[in-house]
Amino acid sequence: MAFRWRYLNAAGDQVDGPDEQFEDQQQAEDWFSAEWQLLRETGVDAVTLLDDDHEVYGPMSLHEA
Repeated sequence: MAFRWRYLNAAGDQVDGPDEQFEDQQQAEDWFSAEWQLLRETGVDAVTLLDDDHEVYGPMSLHEA
């Protein structure tokens, strides 16, 4: 099992982002909590958490509702 993030733009298309992998969901979420603002500043509008190739949740917007 490897957790990672899929990065999306405003149109919902996948975009490049950090290629980080995590041993568990908590590590992935902790990393995201520290990095989400930088991701948004670099053009990421939403993220989806993946466990291998299976979606755990998302897409989750990086913008206020």
